[in-house]
Amino acid sequence: MKYYLAIDIGASSGRHIVGYERNGKIETQEVYRFPNFVDNQNGYLVWDIRRLFQEIKNGVKEAFLRYPKIESLAIDTWGVDYVLIGEGEEITPCYAYRDGHTATAVEEVHSIIPFEKLYEKTGTQFQTFNTVYRLWEDKKAGRLEKASAFLMMPEYFSYKLTGVMKKEYTDASTTGLVNAASEEFDSDILTALGYPRKMFPSLDKPGTKVGSLLPEIAEEVGGQTTVLLCASHDTASAFEAVKVASDCAVLSSGTWSLLGAKLPAPVTTKEALKSNFANEGGVGYVRFLKNIMGLWIIGELRKEFGTDYAEMIAEAKTSKFEGLFDVNDQSFLAPKKMSEAITEYFTRQARPTPTGRADLFNTVFRSLALSYKNAMDELEKVTGKKFNEICIVGGGAKNGYLNDLTATFTGRKVTAMPIEATAIGNLMIQIGG
Repeated sequence: MKYYLAIDIGASSGRHIVGYERNGKIETQEVYRFPNFVDNQNGYLVWDIRRLFQEIKNGVKEAFLRYPKIESLAIDTWGVDYVLIGEGEEITPCYAYRDGHTATAVEEVHSIIPFEKLYEKTGTQFQTFNTVYRLWEDKKAGRLEKASAFLMMPEYFSYKLTGVMKKEYTDASTTGLVNAASEEFDSDILTALGYPRKMFPSLDKPGTKVGSLLPEIAEEVGGQTTVLLCASHDTASAFEAVKVASDCAVLSSGTWSLLGAKLPAPVTTKEALKSNFANEGGVGYVRFLKNIMGLWIIGELRKEFGTDYAEMIAEAKTSKFEGLFDVNDQSFLAPKKMSEAITEYFTRQARPTPTGRADLFNTVFRSLALSYKNAMDELEKVTGKKFNEICIVGGGAKNGYLNDLTATFTGRKVTAMPIEATAIGNLMIQIGG
């Protein structure tokens, strides 16, 4: 039997999952899990890439202890974030997407290339933290002058394992720099913004071999294997795992909620721009989707009140509070205290505010369900297609209360699918490749 290792790292946790085929199905075994979080360094939100890389090696070592022969491994993470490399060394800090230091870059970039033009070329949903804007801030700070390479997070960790740099298409498609038609970095955008062309080589597709583990890495983890590119944006891997009918939308429910559908070609119309849908890379298709703030809000409340999800759901069910809010409001991106941010949102609008924990929990669950309804309505309007079902994958798939609310608000059938869909999609690329 052949064994493969999927390393799936989200914004709040990482997982090492060994997979193998049995009777035509992929069986999985989680061998390692670790928490993930941003650090506050001198007032900036940053990723501790050394800690993350050590956790990756720890998990690979554990995998080899249980499965001495592993055919390959592949890494997927969240999108947008990256590491700059200069003269063989990381240019730190590695800013996290929730950090707000690039706020002024958006207006400056749009003064050179209006967003309408960016969207026409890339089909990338507008987010203030898109890579295209953050690189502009790096350019202003002189960081690009020192850089010889630009690696998205999965590319960086694969490079640290192998010494080989490869650029992967699905994750690159989250940057706002990839042409939706050519599926390569857009030369016009790079030239207009003065980004060094050498840092943006041709993109490789999922299934491409990166290389073998460096000898010192192999010795440390206790085994040798081949590192491959999977669909290295975690949502791309999740979508790859979902085989659904054409009338079924896909909701990847985690720290972020990504709701959309698999389409044969990008949609970059004015209607798509107005609804702020993204055209992101898939394996032979486009992931046409909308980014929604997701379970981040619930997760922050859970930490704030020191509770767990089961207790939050039980309390939410006791609430009679019916107020709803826009979960995508920028005030919820990285507030100091989530409960206060929610209360202040209602106060600004001179509306009744939630009173107590139960009201807070319930308004978040209900507001998420409303955001899914709005996104579904927009999806149908922009594509001209009818979607009768929503297939939910990711950690949110096991939240029965939120799933029920989603069915109620959207008026559509809701089907919960494998929670570890991202890891399964990662493994499918490895096995198929």
